[in-house]
Amino acid sequence: MANSAQPGMRSEAYGELQHLVDNLYKRKPSGTVTKVDVLIQAEVDDLEEDLQEVIELIPSGTYVRARLCDQINSIVTAHGWGFTYGTVE
Repeated sequence: MANSAQPGMRSEAYGELQHLVDNLYKRKPSGTVTKVDVLIQAEVDDLEEDLQEVIELIPSGTYVRARLCDQINSIVTAHGWGFTYGTVE
């Protein structure tokens, strides 16, 4: 999927980041994941190029769900992609 963000338009990939986060914490909602876990799940989910970029920009570390969501939302917002791809919770 090589789709580029179009300002003011929702992408077909809207909500895929939320799906990724949900999958990461499905088994252990209060657990932690590493950046490597996130990268692997992004590959499994076959995220499009823009969303892969978001994932690659996450700093290395271990994350509880709220902290990972904050990181992803900060990156999405900085790119101006909140409407296009959605934010996560």
